[in-house]
Amino acid sequence: MPQKTWQEIEEIGQLLYDGLKECRLCPRRCGVNRLKGEVGFCRAGAVAKVARGVPHMGEEPPLSGQKGAGTIFFSHCHMACIYCQNYQISHLHYGKEVSIEELAQLMWDLAQKGCHNIEWVSVTHFLPQTLLALARCVRNGLNLPIVMNSGGYELPDTLKLLEGIVDIYLPDAKYENSKYGLQFSRAPNYSAINQAAIAEMIRQVGTELVLDSSGIARRGIIIRHLVLPGCAQDSNAILKRIAFCHGTNVHISLMSQYFPAFRAKGDETLGRYLLQEEYEEVIRFAEVCGLENGWMQPYEPLQEEYYPDFLDNSVTVMV
Repeated sequence: MPQKTWQEIEEIGQLLYDGLKECRLCPRRCGVNRLKGEVGFCRAGAVAKVARGVPHMGEEPPLSGQKGAGTIFFSHCHMACIYCQNYQISHLHYGKEVSIEELAQLMWDLAQKGCHNIEWVSVTHFLPQTLLALARCVRNGLNLPIVMNSGGYELPDTLKLLEGIVDIYLPDAKYENSKYGLQFSRAPNYSAINQAAIAEMIRQVGTELVLDSSGIARRGIIIRHLVLPGCAQDSNAILKRIAFCHGTNVHISLMSQYFPAFRAKGDETLGRYLLQEEYEEVIRFAEVCGLENGWMQPYEPLQEEYYPDFLDNSVTVMV
């Protein structure tokens, strides 16, 4: 339920779209002219590409509720995590190019299915097209919270334009030691950029997760962290920093669902499953930090075949 009018959203979308002539949407600031077919790090072009739009029951309870988050998975990514569980769309760029009108229709259809929100997953590189599509939906009466689900490697200047548009931020805090950002995600200076991005998100929506009478999130932030094998100390450093910088009221989602996907197979550090004792160490440290709001996944090592296959069109909702 954006606070900005559809005209204001459209104006910002058009501003960002014009900026694709020298794309600087993300911290990489590639500067390529995507409107003339040039591509930068993410390899995204001028037309939005979507891999899946579906009512998603696998998000945190206040997002999925009983009818699901209205989740749109965008293709491409401005990160390059070697363990990405969605590598089919982030690295291999599977998906379908959609017009602004088709993207608007997809959001509208998810709303009509009763979804509790519209959730954009890895949208940064397609923000201009997505905002232009959202403006059409708001003009037609869409009144659902907008969720931005991201890897947390975001440019504060871009985020500032989303104030009054995004209601709920769902960023990752992946690494405290930036050497891991380079080693595992080819993301220079990840920690400092992530800290600045989360600070901007919190400036906009605060640390309190606002719920309605049914327990559905309406506004706020949930910071996600996937515990990686061999990196428990880095996880603890992230939690300590979050508690120190933002207080213990903030909601944290600690995830144990790591498995060695994609290029992590055979990696010296990430080529194995997370151990239960590693995950439990991080849970205990979260408690020591006073971070009691949020969710902790039960430890249950899952195999790759349990995760979505984005090449399976039978479960894809497309226009």
